[in-house]
Amino acid sequence: MKTIAVEPGSGEPVMLEKPVPDPSDGEALVRTLRVGVDGTDHEVIAGEHGGVPEGEDHLVLGHEAVGVVEDANGTDLEEGQIVVPTVRRPPNGSNRYFESGYPDMAPEGEYHERGIVGAHGFMAEYFTSPAQYLVPIPAELAPLGFLVEPITISEKAIEHAVASRSAFDWQPESAMVLGNGSLGLLTVAMLAKTLEVDRTYCLGRRDRPDPTIDIVESLGATYVDSRETPVSEVPDAYEGMDFIYEATGYAPHAFETIEALAPNGVGALLGVPSSWTFEIDGGALHEEFVLHNKALVGSVNANRSHFEAAIDTLTQLPSSFLDDLVTGIYDVEAFEAAFVDDDTTIKTAVEFDRI
Repeated sequence: MKTIAVEPGSGEPVMLEKPVPDPSDGEALVRTLRVGVDGTDHEVIAGEHGGVPEGEDHLVLGHEAVGVVEDANGTDLEEGQIVVPTVRRPPNGSNRYFESGYPDMAPEGEYHERGIVGAHGFMAEYFTSPAQYLVPIPAELAPLGFLVEPITISEKAIEHAVASRSAFDWQPESAMVLGNGSLGLLTVAMLAKTLEVDRTYCLGRRDRPDPTIDIVESLGATYVDSRETPVSEVPDAYEGMDFIYEATGYAPHAFETIEALAPNGVGALLGVPSSWTFEIDGGALHEEFVLHNKALVGSVNANRSHFEAAIDTLTQLPSSFLDDLVTGIYDVEAFEAAFVDDDTTIKTAVEFDRI
């Protein structure tokens, strides 16, 4: 079967032929339909993140997948059922995080992530998975099922932000997303539903005309150019934000978020920066936390409950937004085009089988 793989750090994904896997007891065989490409894939390809399975010299890419059950193999799944796989797997037998249903909270070393670190991904014509890690979705969502996994990332981050404010009646009115990539745009589209905020902003570094700015404004949000208005100056230029979602990996933004939050506000950090040393006024930031009841939460990965929530969210996103967001679906024979990263590319996917 055809797979798209990489030797991390090589800078270039390649097509490899591998045998169709045989499902073990408790596993189903899934025929892959589409697999999305995101920033993590580019980081893995560049060698900035992730790692190959033990004893291997390559990693099959892909963690945003949708497929159809080819062989249920005695599990509770049904053949022909459309499914989306979760990403994390226990590395060497189960552990308490997986047993309790919270693999997303496992610390480093107590999980593998398919297509990212320690386990091959889903960018192949077929893959196997234990049934408990396959989440059924409605058949009509199959063409866009590869968006479920990225939506889960925001579902979890927002859930944890809300939980951090659970000690009182938090009623956020304003929210800002830092980053206008595909994840940031999905989050802008989600916020009206998930947080019921009145005013949404999205910060980026793009010049007009630009398709991501057009999407932000089509959603009724305000685009903020960080070159004109740094995050720390957002309260003076616009307003203090009740919620900030950081998806840039730009390390200073984590600290600037504290200044940009309104009293009682909370920021969710999702970007993963490289090592970076710079000066901050630690005392002032400490004071902001204490005197204004602010909070920051870090968030990564998601569990099955977030996948179930993401399926519902996907059904509610405007079709016009989704049409603009997905800028290319490429046949596996032309997979290289899905990895092009330029200002006209927002969200792409590799198609292994027709839907």
